[in-house]
Amino acid sequence: MGRVSPSPLRREPVQRRSADRLARILDACAELLDECGYEELSTRAVAERAGVPIGSVYRFFGNKRALADALGHRNLDRYAERIAARLGPPGEGDWRAVVAVVLDEYLEMKRTVAGFTLIDFGAQVPLGAPVTGVNSEVADRLSGLLAAQVGRPEDEELRRAVLVAVEAADALLQLAFRADPAGDERIVAETRRLVGAYLAQVLDP
Repeated sequence: MGRVSPSPLRREPVQRRSADRLARILDACAELLDECGYEELSTRAVAERAGVPIGSVYRFFGNKRALADALGHRNLDRYAERIAARLGPPGEGDWRAVVAVVLDEYLEMKRTVAGFTLIDFGAQVPLGAPVTGVNSEVADRLSGLLAAQVGRPEDEELRRAVLVAVEAADALLQLAFRADPAGDERIVAETRRLVGAYLAQVLDP
């Protein structure tokens, strides 16, 4: 499934060495987001943490917003990979099991992946502001994956339903992690119930 949003990179790495350097820069950005937050983040601090010249950061990124956007892109790619790795062959899945994996992997990344609490799939600047298109991109990825897994067409009805489910889950899980840094399990359980009941209207025979 292709991307909705353009790449925030000034240039794509071609050689393995450049790709490794880019990965170190994004890793450093994620670590610093957890340590100091977005407002205190600087490209110079990222370069120092990554062990690269500041020019290497600017080779890929124009500013720290682009850095955070690239981290969100990487997170979304890894999220999709993690989900796919846990699912069975296409056309043989139960939609409820797929949705459980989708939520489980998001919660696991929220709890364990550096920088994910602030950025997840897109930079929120100012902090907490909605990110245009990010949830649509997540929903686009998930609707394609869900359609393939359960063997049904990826039609407009499914895309709309998944987008609504993503928006609802996003709001509720933000609430869960505001209530408890590890995610309030009662709110997480309510999120699962709400998303499951809503999607049943579209996905149950």
